This record gives sequence, C-alpha cells and structure tokens, in this order.
Amino acid sequence: MHRVIEAIDRRLGQPLDLASLAAVAHFSPYHFHRLFAALTGETLGDYVRRRRLEQAASRLASQPQLSVLQVALAVGFGSGEAFSRAFKAHFGCSPSVWRARPFPHSKRDQAQRKLDQARSGALANTGSTPTRHEELRMDVKLIERAPQRVAYMRAIGPYGDAISRFWMEQVAPWMATDGLMGQARYGISHDDPSITDPALCRYDACVEVAGDYTPSGAALITTLPGGRYAVMPFEGTNRQVFLAWTQILRDWLPASRLQLDNRPCYEYYPRGSTYEPASGVFDCQICIPVAPL
Repeated sequence: MHRVIEAIDRRLGQPLDLASLAAVAHFSPYHFHRLFAALTGETLGDYVRRRRLEQAASRLASQPQLSVLQVALAVGFGSGEAFSRAFKAHFGCSPSVWRARPFPHSKRDQAQRKLDQARSGALANTGSTPTRHEELRMDVKLIERAPQRVAYMRAIGPYGDAISRFWMEQVAPWMATDGLMGQARYGISHDDPSITDPALCRYDACVEVAGDYTPSGAALITTLPGGRYAVMPFEGTNRQVFLAWTQILRDWLPASRLQLDNRPCYEYYPRGSTYEPASGVFDCQICIPVAPL
C-alpha cells in the first residue's frame, strides 16, 4: 500500500484508474479496493481527490504566477469549473479566495479547530510561531541529485515533538540493530499540516542502504527519485526549520521561475550531521524538487 500511495502522489496530474493502481499492489481490483479502504480509512477515489486538492492548495499559495486553471490541470482535474466546485466543497472557499488569504487554512468545524491547536503546538517546540521579522538567510543552490535507495519507517500523525520521539524510540533502535548508524538520512514530510489534517500527515524516516540490504522489522525499501532540486543548508532548532521551509516555499520559489513537481520534498542529513540535545540545534539540507514552469 505504501507503493500505491507513492505511485498516486507521483502521478496526481495523470489519469489514475483502479486497475493500474491495483497492479502496483499485485492485487485484483476487487480485493485491492476493499484493502485500500480498510488500511487507509478512505476509499481510493476519496484519497485521490483529497491529495489532488491538497496539492492544488499548496500550489495556489506558493506559485502565484500560475492561473487557477493551470493548477487545476496540473493536479488532474479536467476543467476549472470541476476543480473550483471540488475545492470549495473541501476547503470551504474558492481557489481565488484561498490564494488571497495570508495564511490559508482548510474548512474548520469544532473538531478541526482542536486539530489546529494540536498542530500549532507541534510546529513550534517553544510554544510560539516564528514571526516575519525572524527571517533566516537563504543560500539556495540548484543541484542534480542521483536516485537513492533507502530503507524507511513511516509515522502518521501530527509533526513536531512526535517526530523526534519517533526517531529516538523506533527508528534509532532499528538502525542500531541493522548496522545503519552513521549512514546518511532523510526526513520526508509528505503533507502540509496547514492543509492536511494533522492526524493524516505522513512522515518517512529514511536511511541510505546498499543494494543488497534487506530490512528487519517494520522497515520498507524505496528509491528516492533523482533530478533537479533546490537545496538550502540549514542549522538551527525545530522552530527555526519550520521558518526555513516557509521562506523557501513562500519567498524563494515564486521568484525562481520554477515550480514544484510531484517528487517529495525532504530534509537531508548527510554523514557527519550533528544534533545538540541540550540546545536542540541540528544541521541538514532542505531539498525541494523543482521543474521549469
């Protein structure tokens, strides 16, 4: 099912039919549809629609040079009208209104507001959100990355402190058991918690592995796609890394004349990366996949 979800995310702008996705999972379409709903809590159609709308919301906010129709077509909708209806039903406002908001959010009911409160605490360990005057220096370079085989474990739920505990309590023991300590690592936040319900956010803790490595326990294998990435070095705390992600997507990307594609964004921790438990300071490279407009 991880392979199927990965295939969906990478092909959101293309036709996605039940038979081809069932083939990725090596199940018959009949059994696959039932298994997908049982394991994810969503039907296949609902999941694909949600992911297309979430990616569209992200593009509307970070790529103002794209028209609403261009965004709609890029995420697999056949017309601007169908996209606008689906977007308003999901987020409670039109795509144009969403784009005009300084801090766009999805539709809220009482339960959703409770999730927002949990998200706000998760994003900032210090209890407050970074403000505009705390801008970080951006030194962004465009580089070509080769595909990389990785082993990974997935966490689903709010980001923030829970992810730190996930690395310490589940990922580190697995890495030690399999002799992977000291290898380069990747942290992939697949979802934007200002768009996706925090309870549904996916995070992959990845470690570079050799071609003959077989994982133990619950770890899985995948290949991070290569290609062109915008890369920004970072050193700071969890609170500051949230600000760094905001700046590269809010400020650098719209001015770059480039756009995001369907490859995942991630934090890259090369060999020799450091973490200081007392201060919470760590270093990594923020990597976003880019393509021409």
